[in-house]
Amino acid sequence: MRSLRALGRLARLLLHVLRGLAIARRLPRLDEAARHERIRWWAGELLALLGVERVVEGTAPAGAMLLAVNHVSWLDIVAVHSVCPQARFVSKADVRGWPVIRTLVDAADTLYIERERKRDALRVVHQVAEALRRGETVAVFPEGTTGDGHALLPFHANLLQAAIAAGSPVQPVALRFSQPGHAVSPAVAYVGDTTLLQSVWRIACAERLSVRVCLLPPVEAPQADRRALAEQLRQRIARRLDG
Repeated sequence: MRSLRALGRLARLLLHVLRGLAIARRLPRLDEAARHERIRWWAGELLALLGVERVVEGTAPAGAMLLAVNHVSWLDIVAVHSVCPQARFVSKADVRGWPVIRTLVDAADTLYIERERKRDALRVVHQVAEALRRGETVAVFPEGTTGDGHALLPFHANLLQAAIAAGSPVQPVALRFSQPGHAVSPAVAYVGDTTLLQSVWRIACAERLSVRVCLLPPVEAPQADRRALAEQLRQRIARRLDG
């Protein structure tokens, strides 16, 4: 029964992805409010189709804000977009090589970074700072890669420099995926040699998954030391995840 249910979820997910491609083609012709509403709906519906219940705590940002989010899975972006559809994510450049996924990610005005090139981080910092000065919301994963959800990896400070340069606050966001019997869901963990298809299948097979999106109070970043800021954000997210 679990496998049949998972196959049904995947069939509906495929149709939803195709619907998303159609929406992505129309987004450039819509005004800002309409674009954000389409992104919010699509992300929320994807969670629902996979059987993921969403719980939101805190207040979503309005205007210039850098979101610092702990990283567990590819579902992180979907969960955040269901609450903050205006957020532009900084994503690894590898995503541009993923068929279909790239179209959806591009439609959300994603900024790409080549993490293996140190100089590319400086380019992206400038892009993020410019976006913040325009009053936009940008989201980053300071860990730089996914963890297993049980403990936070060290936070990299490079991209946080954008908020300092732009004089914009940083809002820590704590994500926790759970399911009955597991305070931290093993089905959602996207680590090691796990492929995207394997991850999607595990999530589709899981029962009563939930994601808690905790939007913590913003931290003022002007003239802050970026490494101190990174540690402060990490501690705030860690305390919320432990609570």
